[in-house]
Amino acid sequence: MLATDDDAEEIASLRNRAAEHLTQLHGRGHWSGMVTDKGVLHGISNTSRVLIARDRKGTIIATLRLATKKPWAIDVAYFTNVPRVLYLLDMAVEPAMQQRGIGRRLMAEAVKAARDWPGEAISAIRLDAYAHPQAGAGDFYARSGYREVGRVVYRGVSLVYFELLLPAGT
Repeated sequence: MLATDDDAEEIASLRNRAAEHLTQLHGRGHWSGMVTDKGVLHGISNTSRVLIARDRKGTIIATLRLATKKPWAIDVAYFTNVPRVLYLLDMAVEPAMQQRGIGRRLMAEAVKAARDWPGEAISAIRLDAYAHPQAGAGDFYARSGYREVGRVVYRGVSLVYFELLLPAGT
């Protein structure tokens, strides 16, 4: 389901809990950054869509953002040359709810959202993940059907690039 401006505070809180959880498990790293509801609101724009998953009580338990604007850490030279792409950003799953398939279902919703994106058909979804062996989500993205296309160090951060090509007409 798509997030609205009214969800910003709850999304920020979820993303911060996920960052704190990674920091407790793996120490301080680039995953330790905190966000504000104002930052989340900025992500809910004409060029982005924020997807959320709710539990039965209506609480947001997972989120991700799809954007048409290329993030700073992405080097397009590593990716397949296709006409129109989305970038998957800001994914977080409530720490107590991880390992239950919620993230994988949200990734499937991202593909549906890409297929329904207005305008010319989306050809691929791209993302970067931390290359940290424990704190990185690379294995999760690979299990979700994304293909690793490169590894880089950008501004001192080791990243793995992933891509999911979307068949035409799907």
